[in-house]
Amino acid sequence: MNQHHLRVIYRLIIVLLIFIIIYCFLLLKPIWRPILTTVMIGLLPFFLSGLIAYLLHPLVEKLESLGMKRYLAILLIYLIFFGGTGFAIYLGIPMMIKQMKEFSEQLPIFIDQYREWIHQVETSTSNFPEGIQIQVDERINDVEQWFGKIIEKTTKALMNIVDFLLILLVVPFLSFYMLKDLDAIKKACWYMTPKKWRRNGVQFLDAVNESLGGYIRGQILVCAIIGVAATIAFGIIGVHYPVLLGIIIAITNVIPYFGPLIGAVPVILIALMSSVKLAIIAGVVVFILQFIEGNILSPYIAGKSLHMHPLFIIAALIVGGEAFGIIGMIMSVPILAVVKIAIIHSRDHLIRTRQTEH
Repeated sequence: MNQHHLRVIYRLIIVLLIFIIIYCFLLLKPIWRPILTTVMIGLLPFFLSGLIAYLLHPLVEKLESLGMKRYLAILLIYLIFFGGTGFAIYLGIPMMIKQMKEFSEQLPIFIDQYREWIHQVETSTSNFPEGIQIQVDERINDVEQWFGKIIEKTTKALMNIVDFLLILLVVPFLSFYMLKDLDAIKKACWYMTPKKWRRNGVQFLDAVNESLGGYIRGQILVCAIIGVAATIAFGIIGVHYPVLLGIIIAITNVIPYFGPLIGAVPVILIALMSSVKLAIIAGVVVFILQFIEGNILSPYIAGKSLHMHPLFIIAALIVGGEAFGIIGMIMSVPILAVVKIAIIHSRDHLIRTRQTEH
């Protein structure tokens, strides 16, 4: 057996071990998920504050390089960012609350209409052979259970947002101090890191920043544009709750491959309650928006891809979705990118170490 075959077998064994580890990890979900969820809720304000500071830092650096004092640059960018965000929330929240109230009032009507469709399907298939009829009934029951889960998860997610509002109030203050004291934070991290790891740590963080920085900033901008465009388009064609649906489209747009499908489902379902024609038009609108996003916005705004094989991305999305739902799917690709950089960085470090020893 030559060296090439050995390398192929070795890689297959590594992939198999990774899948076994992932499988065992998911089997232990009832044990680690409550603990991890509690830790994540506690760290959520710091994570969001760090993300906001990370996104705004290049703008602060740019203004500082033009001669503006750092604290003035931070204050200006901070006021523009949070002022704009606050103004958008001020305009959007009342409309969103109104649409949520309307949706909750219309939900029983939607459910009754849905049940009427199911009854019509059952009536139209009553003359089918017994085996086919059983299969049709099972599929109908599956759809009913899926629809019930969607409603339950949506309601739970909205309640969680309300629960997190108090936690999120501290984010602007944390972000300000992170931007203001960024150099001090860097120095603290530098002195807390063992000397032998410092140079490699800086190289690793630079690689992560180069790979993820532009991607994250670009994705946020692209999602905001797509969300606003979707809201306007749904309002023009007459789909109910355009603001809610635009937010859903914007959030799910972050998820590669599956995001457009996940975002399209509630849009088409709600449009279907009005007419089949409107549902088709809404589906076409979503398709056009995704075409524009994939062929125009992302290449020019989000920049180059993270250079990861689609199989790894899909596997990360499945694991993230199974572990933490939509939030897990959103976070899975950036986490996978960091893991990839860590593996490559570790490999290069080991190669350099061996070369030095020899």
